[in-house]
Amino acid sequence: MAEALARGPVVLDGGLSNQLAAQGCDLPDDLWSARLLVDDPAQIVAAHAAYVRAGARVLITASYQASYQGFARRGLGRSQVDALLRRSVHLARQAAAEAGAEATTRAGPGGGAGPHGPGGSGVGADAGVGPGAGAGGVWVAGSVGPYGAMLADGSEYRGRYGLSVRELTEFHRPRIAALAAARPDALALETVPDVDEAEAMLRAAEGCDVPVWLSYSVQRNRTRAGQPLEQALALVAGHDQVIAVGVNCCTPADADDAVRLAARVTGKPVVVYPNSGEEWDATAHDWRGRSTFDPARVAAWRTHGARLIGGCCRVGPGHIAELALAVGDG
Repeated sequence: MAEALARGPVVLDGGLSNQLAAQGCDLPDDLWSARLLVDDPAQIVAAHAAYVRAGARVLITASYQASYQGFARRGLGRSQVDALLRRSVHLARQAAAEAGAEATTRAGPGGGAGPHGPGGSGVGADAGVGPGAGAGGVWVAGSVGPYGAMLADGSEYRGRYGLSVRELTEFHRPRIAALAAARPDALALETVPDVDEAEAMLRAAEGCDVPVWLSYSVQRNRTRAGQPLEQALALVAGHDQVIAVGVNCCTPADADDAVRLAARVTGKPVVVYPNSGEEWDATAHDWRGRSTFDPARVAAWRTHGARLIGGCCRVGPGHIAELALAVGDG
């Protein structure tokens, strides 16, 4: 994937949970979309495939909310959770293979059909597509969400959990090891709210032999915990394992400034995938306002160093299709 970023921008997918909701999935519990790794993995495959059809070339797995502690509340043991984390990677590869096969079929004879993953919702040790850009040139990034995602109380948007870097490292390391065992093309250390957790995630990923990107959730020019974003971005200096650094799960306007800052501070390719710009009303349990996710922003993001470009909450396949067109025209 790092070589591809050197050649130009690559399109990420959009929000997994909003696409699952659009497919009729109810996600009311603390496990959020990770619940479907157990209950209905075929829905995850369908959601991933929708983004491939829209033009995404990187799929982020359904493991953001997955943790040993969260699944323990459903009676699952450590080995079972390890298998679910690996499954999240295999499901994404299956979706890429199936969507690629569909595209080949539509193209007619001589289109060069790629390998097929197994049908249905069952996933074995090998989903039929190995590491690297598989069917349709699609990569898979294993999602590693912050500690606050496991708490499911909104604290991933605050950080500062009262845990040390060492304690956070111990939380993240086994999850990262399980995801890495499935050989994703990268790990997405994403929606990171503060510098301490970023440091812990980077430590936990050392030695896993998988490249990573680090993506902060920000408000204006600060992390959610209030640290200057410039300070937070500088953390990746000397980390050759980090192939991109940037922001996600923020407003598109905040992403504009963050892209420029990330490129200047780190000299690395920038990853950017903001929310739609709508705001969550915790009282009404609904989204308010209007979307400000405008693919016209892509030109400026590219100019300032963005190489992994997609969307987060409330950004669906339609948005990604427009974004993919904008990237292709740039």
